[in-house]
Order: sequence, then C-alpha cells, then structure tokens
Amino acid sequence: MTLYDPIPADDADSVSSLTALRRRIFFRTVAVLTVLVVVGTVVGLFAGRHWVRQALKGSLPQLDGSVAIPGLSVAVSVQRDAHGVPHIRAASLDDLLMAQGYVTAQDRLWQMDALRRHAAGSLAEVLGASLVAHDRLQRTLQLRASADRALATLPPEQLHLLEQYAEGVNASMEAQRSHLPLEFRILRYEPSPWTPRDSILVGLVMFQDLTNSFSMELSREALTARLPAHLIADLYPVETWRDHPPAQPVVDLTAPQTDIPDVPLDESQSRLARPVAPVGETASPGDLAALEETLKNPVCDGCFSGSNDWVVSGAHTATGKPLLSNDMHLAHGVPGIWYQADLEASTLTGGLHVTGVSLPGVPFVIVGHNEHVAWGFTNLGATVQDVYIEHMRGAGSSAEYQAADGGWRPVLHQQETIHVKGGKDVVLDVQATQHGAAVTPVLTGILPSEKRTLSLRWTIYDPANVTPSFLAMDSAVDGSSLVNAFSTFGGPAQNLVYADDQGHIGYHAVGRIPIRGSVAAPAAISPVPSDALDTTQEWVANIPYDKLPQAVDPPNGILATANARVTADDYPYPITLDWSAPYRNERIWKLLSERSIATKDHLTPSDMLAIQTDVYSDLDHVIAERLAYAIDHASKPDFTHDKRLHQAADLLRDWNGSMDTDAAAPTIVSAARTALWPLLLDPQALPQPGQSQAEHASDTKPEDLAALYTWSNKAYAEEWLIMHTPARWLSSRYSNWDDLLTAAVARGLVEGHAPHDLSTWRYGHIHTVDIEHPIYGQSALLQRLIGVPIGTGDQPQSGDGTTIKQVGHTFGPSERFTADFANFDDSTLNLVLGESSNPASPWFLDQWHAWYHGTTFSLPFSHAAVDAATTHTLTLTPR
Repeated sequence: MTLYDPIPADDADSVSSLTALRRRIFFRTVAVLTVLVVVGTVVGLFAGRHWVRQALKGSLPQLDGSVAIPGLSVAVSVQRDAHGVPHIRAASLDDLLMAQGYVTAQDRLWQMDALRRHAAGSLAEVLGASLVAHDRLQRTLQLRASADRALATLPPEQLHLLEQYAEGVNASMEAQRSHLPLEFRILRYEPSPWTPRDSILVGLVMFQDLTNSFSMELSREALTARLPAHLIADLYPVETWRDHPPAQPVVDLTAPQTDIPDVPLDESQSRLARPVAPVGETASPGDLAALEETLKNPVCDGCFSGSNDWVVSGAHTATGKPLLSNDMHLAHGVPGIWYQADLEASTLTGGLHVTGVSLPGVPFVIVGHNEHVAWGFTNLGATVQDVYIEHMRGAGSSAEYQAADGGWRPVLHQQETIHVKGGKDVVLDVQATQHGAAVTPVLTGILPSEKRTLSLRWTIYDPANVTPSFLAMDSAVDGSSLVNAFSTFGGPAQNLVYADDQGHIGYHAVGRIPIRGSVAAPAAISPVPSDALDTTQEWVANIPYDKLPQAVDPPNGILATANARVTADDYPYPITLDWSAPYRNERIWKLLSERSIATKDHLTPSDMLAIQTDVYSDLDHVIAERLAYAIDHASKPDFTHDKRLHQAADLLRDWNGSMDTDAAAPTIVSAARTALWPLLLDPQALPQPGQSQAEHASDTKPEDLAALYTWSNKAYAEEWLIMHTPARWLSSRYSNWDDLLTAAVARGLVEGHAPHDLSTWRYGHIHTVDIEHPIYGQSALLQRLIGVPIGTGDQPQSGDGTTIKQVGHTFGPSERFTADFANFDDSTLNLVLGESSNPASPWFLDQWHAWYHGTTFSLPFSHAAVDAATTHTLTLTPR
C-alpha cells in the first residue's frame, strides 16, 4: 500500500475511534486540571487568608497582665481606654519615656520604621527600585547627615531622654520579634534597633513636610521666565485686605464687604526687581513636575503646611474659663500621623502630667495640655530655605566654587549608597558648597535638565535648630513659662497659641527664622534662586525670639491663626513672601466675633467643634456670584444661547456658599476654577528659545503653565483677578472678562463630565476623601485576604481648601482638639482613624466615623476619669 492508497474502512474506523478517544482524554485532563487549579486556588486563598488573619491577630499587643522589660526602675501602669489610648503612670521621667517608647511601638512599629527610612533615604532597601528616586532626593537633601550632626552636638540631658525612649522601643521590638506586624512579614525584613538618631530623623520628617519651599522657588522662576513681566505681580500677592494678624487691632469682620479693595504690594515685594533666568536656563517643567512628585512623602503623601488654632478668654465662654482649639492639617494615611497619649511622671520635680498627640518615634506630647497650660500649632510658613546659583570651575574631584570673599574653595563630596531590594546598589556623589558654617548640598543631580549649579541652604543644616525635646513645653506651669520654653525651639517655625489656668491667653511665633543681608536693615527674601555671591541673601542671624510676632491677653479676648499673614504692616523682619490664603483665618475670626461679641453668646466646646467643621467658603461664594453675572452678560453667541450655562448661572446665584456634598453649585464653581487657570496663563506664554512667533502661535501642545503656578496665596490672586478684571490678562480670543469667565464655566462643565441637568450634579461625587495604607492599599488580593476595611475608600467630602474644614482627596485635619479649662475632663480630641495600625485591632478605624461626621470624644485626664474609662491595664515591671 502506497502513501496515497485509501485507508481501509475498518482501519479508518479505528483511527476515528482513536482520535475520539484522544479528544475525550484531552478534555477530561483539561477538566481535571481546571478543577485542580480552581480547588488549589480556593485552598490557597483560604490558606492565605488564614495565614494573614492569624498574623494580624498574633501581632496584636498585650493589653492586660504584666510584662517585664529591662531598664525600668519600678513598675509602670498603662491603662487603655475605650479607644485604646494609653494613660501611662510612672514614678520617674526615665521610666515614663521607656514606657512611652514601648507602648507606641506596640501600636505603630512599622510606621515608625517607615518614617525613619523615609527621612534617611532607605526605603528602596525594603520597597524596591520604585523608591530609588525618593531615596536619591533624601540623600541629596542630607537629612541623615543633619540628624548625625544634631546628635553629635546634643546636650547630654537631651541625649539621655532619647536613649530612654529608644530602650523602650527596642524592648517592645524584641517582644514582637516572633510576631512582627504584617508589613514586615510581607516585605520580608526585620527592623533594626531603634536609636536616638532615629527619633531625630522622625522629627526631621515633620520639619521637611512643613518647610519644603525650594521647589516652589524653582517653579516661580520658571513661570516668571515664561510670562510677560507686567503680569507677574498679579500672581504673587504678599498681603491682602482679608488679612487679620493676631496682634492687629480689632476690625469689624461681620460687616458686609461689597468690593475687593486694591491692596498694593508690600515694600519687600516692590524691592524684588532682580534679573530672572531666561527660558532655557531654568529647570524644565518636566523636571519640576518630577521633583514635586518625588517630594511627596511616601508615608504621608501630600503633606504640606496647614492648620487652624484659636483661643478665647473666659470672658466669652459659658464657664468663664478659656477654651483652646487646634486642628492640624496634614496628608492622610493608614495609620494617621499622630498617636494619642497621656503621660504622667509623679516624682519629677514639679510633676509632669500631659495629654494630647505625639509623633510616633519621638518622645513627649507635641500638642495638648498639662495641668496648667494648653497649646496648639499652625505652620508659620517661614522661608527657611534659599536656593543659590553657584559659580563653579573644574569638574569631578577638582571642582571648585567661588565663595563670597571671592576666593575659590574645593567642592565638598559625600558618598551615599542606596541599597535596592532586588537590584544593584546605587552610589551617589552628593556635592556641596558652604555658606558660613552651613553645608549647602548641590541640587543639580535631582534636576537633570538644569544647566546651572544650584545649592540649597536650609535651617536643618545647623544642628542647633534640630531640637527634639518637648520636656520643657510639656512641663510648663503657665503661659509665660511655656513661651520661655519655646525660646530654644529651632523649628519648624510655628504659630503657637496657648492658654493657662490663670485665665491668660496668648500667641507667639516660634522657631528660628533667618535674617538676610543685615541685622540693622534686613534684605527682602528672594522669590527665586539668587546669586551665591549676592551678600544681601547671606544669612547673618536669626530673628530675635522676643521680636517674633506675639500677643498676650488682647482686649477682644480672641486669638486665632490659620497659616495666613501674622505680621503687622510695619513689622521690620521679612518672614516669608508666601503666606497661605486668608480665607480660613478670616472666617474663624468672624465666627468667633459673631458668636461671642456681636451676639453675646457664651462659647462652649461644642461651638468649637462646629467652627472646626465649618464648610462655608467666602471665596467660592464670591466667585459663584461673579460667574453668574458673567454668564448673564456674556456676548459670544455660543454662550448667550446655551441653556445649560444659564441653568448654571441660576444655581450659582441662589447658592449660600456652603461646600456641601449634596449641592450642585460648589461643583460648578470648583470645575470652573480648575478650568480658568489654563485659560489665563497658556495664551500669555512667551515663545520658547529658537521658536518664532508664528511657530509659537500654531503650537498645539503648549507648556502647562498652570502646573508651574504653585503659590500658597493663589486663591486670593484668583479672587483679585476675577473681581478687578484687568484687561492685560485678556487674550485675542476674549474681548472681555465676562466671556472669559463664561468660557471657564463651559470648559469646566465639559472637563468635569457634568450631567445634562446640572441640578443633579453633586459636589460629593467629585470631591471625595480616600485614605489608604501604603502597603495594603497596593494589592486588591491582600485587601481581600485581610478581610476587613484597611482604609476609607472614596467617600463624599464637604469643604475645600478655603473652608475652615480644609480638606482634599487625601488631606485634611489630622486631629481635632479642644481644651476646656473649666474641667479638663470635658476637653475633647479625636484622630482621623484610630490608635492602632493593625486591621485586626478594634482601635484601627474606630475614630473614623466621628471624624467624618464631625463628632468627637472626651479626653479623660484626671485619675478618676481615666480609671472610669479604663478597659485594659498592663503593668510594665523591671526585669
């Protein structure tokens, strides 16, 4: 039979049967394997879920009974209340700090480790190559070197306090060694022992988050080079008619304002006429965008300056005793940045009993009250960073920079090695110059397109400014001793408000702020990088502590700050050019004045909470009315016949200014404000180097200038432009401001995907809060295995950046605190989420609903109140 002969019938049937058999076997095998894979997956999921949940439960802290730790002199009591807040009673300060370190590490060990790694630039070692850019930035900024310098010069008594705290952390770490928090197990590493340097590093995290301004300086330079000179002053206001410095005489903030006054630039701003680098010589927008992204705190993403604090005298309260409130605004994360604690050392001279919020990794209480004094902070926003343009010659190891005396000095070199999980080490040569006694690292390595040599001066490079101890503050006996205690505080510069049990209230700016040029005639702060040889920008001293803005027992009985300008018009020392927008501060003063002075109401702690959660925005209300007017008077046919635009106008004009989640008008305002800045800035852009006017006019992908405009007082600049409508900002597309503003509304509706019926557009649909864990939040599978919420998910959120309740998508009040001097047990405090970082703990998210819905919790302080609130008691005993 040849190859081409037909197969006999019987053989053909056999082949067909064999083929069918093979097919059945194949499909059965596939079915069996599929079942095995499904079963294996299900079993694996159940096994993984069991392992994860057991790991979480196994890492919960011991809450009752006793545990022996080395180093204690006598037993320490740790009473936990219904929210897991530790009330620690010790005989001595040494024992107290050991216990604080031990208990804080019980609840927040991985957060503490992540914070010190964030500051030191060693996150890539445990998180991989994606964090190399972050670590390169931190190594360049030399935070670890700053901590080492501070540690080397720390007074022995302060070093001892940090050592005691570290001993407690390490004892807790050792007790957890066999059942470390889940984050360590997932990332497969163990924490190294805690040291005093680590506490300084954690403090520097807060210092960095509250004082980083050099990127804004670079962005301003880049934007200034890309816009016509006559427009720049409009974008960078230094003072506003809405300002209310704490020491300013009482003004009537309850009177209606019908016009936006023209406030001229202050003297320091008018003296800032200095050459600006042309386009092409500044860092590129892409580099600056990458820098802003890298500057985000990976543990506390988006942290920036913001907070409210105020104090009212007993003349305005229901009890005749002062009330003090503080809510510090920071980025949200899981867990939150603060850890609540109540600390008592009975045998310390004068005694120490203080309660409030602490920073995990740092001893003592940062904000709160003791038996005599209560205090709170807002960020002052002082400019404590300057960027210098260095004069260089040579390269590599022979590179030199020109000093202020005209001589040439060798560039300093610091080798840094970044260990990368799963990758090769990255070795950096961090270069630096020197200004006075301060080492100023060179930034060029983090700005690839930058052709100049830029260096950074920062107050943290002076070890005297890195002061980690809050002992003197926590043990102050009255307002005067509290203010004196802060006289050695190096920073970050803050607005301190306080009250004491003698009925006094006060305000004092604290922290070291440089004077530039001359003590007798201080120079203005440069808003852009300055020539390193410009002696007017050299730091010659700090503003004397007794000359910082301050006020004690003002006649009106009210003091408040909210990051806005705190200096009077005749204040002699430049503090910053970039105060925050004035709206929150103005609203606080107005509400306190209305309720306590105008209506003679006596204020209570519940009134304080109502003010903290207030969501009225005068800015958005004013802009809404102006936008409605613009739509009514628009001249372009496309606008005059657009029914949806006129519906928008009706919604805007009828709105009360409250940024509520179920309202449509704030959604329209928010969308229009977002759309307005590109309409203003992009048409004004100057041609790029080598680009003709025709090429520039036809450019379909212009630079995103709005991304370069990052001024803190941007909101007031926006209000001023909208209300004054200067013709110099009109492009050829719009002949009047009514058409321009209407175009912003129209574009906002399109880009915001507004529904056809605008009355159904809800602010809460576009304005949400989302709080996620930096590790668990990256894996949907891990979240399913954990089986309980590990964050909040997107939730509708009222308020915005100009309401007293200042909020963003991942940003807002990090705590809400009110001290009641009539009875400290009636004081209140709540965190955003809870005390614990463990999803298996009942104190993981137990405070979230109160924070979200604007309620709060009592803050037990007396022994009787603490004993009544106690749910668990752990005794730490000497080993």
